[in-house]
Amino acid sequence: MTGSNEAEREALHAEILAFVHAHRDGLRDDDALGALLEKVADFQERAIPSYARLARRRRERGDARLPAAVPTDVFRYTRLAVHPPEDDRRIFRTSGTTHGERGKHHLRDLSLYDRGALIQGERFLFPDFADGKKLRGVILAPSPDEVPDSSLSYMLGLFAEHFLSEPEFLLRDGNLDHERLRTLLHERDNGPVALLGTSFAFVFAEEALGSARFQLPKGSRIMQTGGFKGRSRSYDPPTMRRMLSSRYGIDEHAIIAEYGMTELSSQFYEGELRALLLGAAFEDVPSAEARVLIPPPWVRAFPVHPETLERVPDGELGILRIDDLTNLDTIACIQTSDLAQATTEGIVLRGRAEGAVPRGCSIAIEEILGDVE
Repeated sequence: MTGSNEAEREALHAEILAFVHAHRDGLRDDDALGALLEKVADFQERAIPSYARLARRRRERGDARLPAAVPTDVFRYTRLAVHPPEDDRRIFRTSGTTHGERGKHHLRDLSLYDRGALIQGERFLFPDFADGKKLRGVILAPSPDEVPDSSLSYMLGLFAEHFLSEPEFLLRDGNLDHERLRTLLHERDNGPVALLGTSFAFVFAEEALGSARFQLPKGSRIMQTGGFKGRSRSYDPPTMRRMLSSRYGIDEHAIIAEYGMTELSSQFYEGELRALLLGAAFEDVPSAEARVLIPPPWVRAFPVHPETLERVPDGELGILRIDDLTNLDTIACIQTSDLAQATTEGIVLRGRAEGAVPRGCSIAIEEILGDVE
């Protein structure tokens, strides 16, 4: 990175950090967000040749109302970063459950990731635990020491450090310590617990625990994240919440999903737990059958048409595009294959696009990899 690019990068970093801090209360300013995203995308276009190629092709087609978005599959085939490999601070990798190649997210600096993750975690998971108070933590996921290339484990490690008291990671070498889980969840005298884990780990626990049932203390909460891509068993979200509520003796409003991905630096959360803990009326909370995921104010998320990649009207089904301001050193504008609808509060997920890669994404993949002349 040249000296001028380095200075520009540092100025953008400071501007993004200030934006994240200024909007930590959840209030949005989409005009200011859009303007800053344009600056970041322009910087990334000048620093990443393959991204410049994609952006140029879009302009040639007269299709440049928004910065070009890169399909997540591209992260499996090429390096997407504004800095050279020797400046990598951390490389997060996708699970690789459905493809031979694992997608890679090359991060030079974790400060934006950390700040955003902790703000979102406090806002949606721990809004009632401030001023240094900590909640007992039980985590059904590998520790960040065991899988240092997992963005999810890294995030859970942040939560363990900042929000949890004596947290224990119970998924080790692919095996769940269900006996330790039983012991920890029967310790009611130690107060409420935050039970955090992957969706598949909770299914694993469901099978391992047999007839055991728990009654988590008042104030407890559950966060489950991740889907069932490449797995032999799957549950739709309402079924998963009912299963967790029955097993752990906890109100369904205290069970929320987190949505994130390796290629992003930010996370979305359902708002039911925050509403419950802060005393909102349940009729003010999104429908239990079609819960809304709320993006942070430094993220712009909306569904697009699978062929044109143009934004579809609110309420219509499309494939989800996410523009993440904290992805400064990689690609800010990401095109997923997740089906979604936009609402006034956020995004409702409707599964994944089945079959072949959507045509718009396929064209973008070819253009960014240089296979189209």
